[in-house]
Amino acid sequence: MATDSLNPHSAVHDDHGHHDAGETKVFGFWIYLMSDCVLFASLFATFAVLVHGTAGGPSGKDIFELPFVLVETFCLLFSSITYGFAMLGMSKGNAGAVKGWLFVTFLFGLGFIGMELYEFHHLIAEGFGPDRSGFLSAFFALVATHGLHVTCGLIWIITMIVQINRRGLTAVNQTRLMCLSLFWHFLDVVWICVFTVVYLMGVLA
Repeated sequence: MATDSLNPHSAVHDDHGHHDAGETKVFGFWIYLMSDCVLFASLFATFAVLVHGTAGGPSGKDIFELPFVLVETFCLLFSSITYGFAMLGMSKGNAGAVKGWLFVTFLFGLGFIGMELYEFHHLIAEGFGPDRSGFLSAFFALVATHGLHVTCGLIWIITMIVQINRRGLTAVNQTRLMCLSLFWHFLDVVWICVFTVVYLMGVLA
């Protein structure tokens, strides 16, 4: 008479299956992040080779505005903190808190992208576009690739807010939030490297 839907052993098996599937997806996402590390390592290596290839044009010391970039950096750092609050909300099963903190994270990330676009526009308007020198080509390639990743993260955040609003904190959504957390914090670490290697060392060199 008992069916699978009424069988507690079946329910436990289903929960275990969801748990295993979630762990597999998170592990697969770690593999993706490792491939992204190779991508950024290649871009950093290219920048290191071309950093002095200014072709008579400006160097980092001439064009970088460190206070501006510092504000931009704090936007991304704060966004990682607010995402951490979203994950705390998830651990407590509070969907409203998760959506709220995700939205705050989105705003910080959007501010970061807006400042980056302003910087690019300003440099190009001054005649310091990626076609000016090898140094600027490497700079734009590295920073724009990171910015593209952040933009994808912003789209992902909005998608998760919509999904949580429709379906709640399901096992699938929690796994997606964990993957997004890895992705967002990874971008934060990469940006700290960009800030240190490109901007800070560029100004102080």
